[in-house]
Amino acid sequence: MHPGFPILMVFVGCCSNVVFLELLINEAPSSGNIVTFSQFLFIAVEGFIFTLKMGKVTPVIPLKNYVVMVTMFFAVQVINNLALNFHISMPLHMIFRSGSLMANLILCVILLKKRYKMSKYLAVFMISVGIVLCTIASSKHLKPQEDTEDTDSTYDYFMWLIGIFMLLFALFMSARMGIFQEVIYKKFGKHPSEALFFNHALPLPGFLLLAPDIYKHVILFSQSDQLVSVLNFGIPKMWLFLLGNVLTQYVCIRSVFILTTECTSLTVTLVVTLRKFASLLFSIWYFQNPFTTLHWLGATLVFGGTLVFTEVLQQILSVFRPKKKIQ
Repeated sequence: MHPGFPILMVFVGCCSNVVFLELLINEAPSSGNIVTFSQFLFIAVEGFIFTLKMGKVTPVIPLKNYVVMVTMFFAVQVINNLALNFHISMPLHMIFRSGSLMANLILCVILLKKRYKMSKYLAVFMISVGIVLCTIASSKHLKPQEDTEDTDSTYDYFMWLIGIFMLLFALFMSARMGIFQEVIYKKFGKHPSEALFFNHALPLPGFLLLAPDIYKHVILFSQSDQLVSVLNFGIPKMWLFLLGNVLTQYVCIRSVFILTTECTSLTVTLVVTLRKFASLLFSIWYFQNPFTTLHWLGATLVFGGTLVFTEVLQQILSVFRPKKKIQ
């Protein structure tokens, strides 16, 4: 497959997914669990039918390795979505998740004893400062409730801090999962479709713990306003938003998995970073999210640091450098 197609699908799928997610969150801020469950269920069913051929195909990577990988993957997905319940805005949510390079470098130095050149540490510093600036800026834009006492304001701030710690935990857990995947793939080879299936199928029993909350939102979604009528049957808009989110999430994550087998890690990192930046800009413009000068400075440092880390500028400049003549 030509890499241009999965790159296009990453932008189309992931950017559209953010739009549908924000539509859901604006209507029901606590709907993270039903969104995550729906995504996992759809991808697991699709993988069982088309990847495992209804259970007839034996996995290449031993199941015990997937159990470890899936435990981390499940925790990251659930915690990231739950963080939206703690006064975390979508722009801050996206910027925080863009700090994966920082977390990955730190864990590689600690766990794998790797050493990097100075430009890598500079990039990590830029990303770290950018996240801190955006965090400070977002803390100033917590919406105060009218006719409330100071204790309510303090409670909202405390809940926001919990959300920040959840994002930090998910950030480093995601980086740890990436390192684990790297080790596993070097040993057994890359099998993106297989990994995609097990990463979404094995965690499904864990959603039993969240069943009451998921059921509550099933009722809530069913009672939402109806936007489309099919055969005289009205379809609530929240179910349409959820369907759009699930389908675009499938396109997004499958394209990323395919891209890892078609391109270098440098290209994958650059594509994902540019996609996040595009989603951020669209979120600010379309949903009128508060975004101050401090936010812009932080975002610039985060994404600029990512470009420095991936050495994109050096790659571009190397194209224009005159090639040495062979004697």
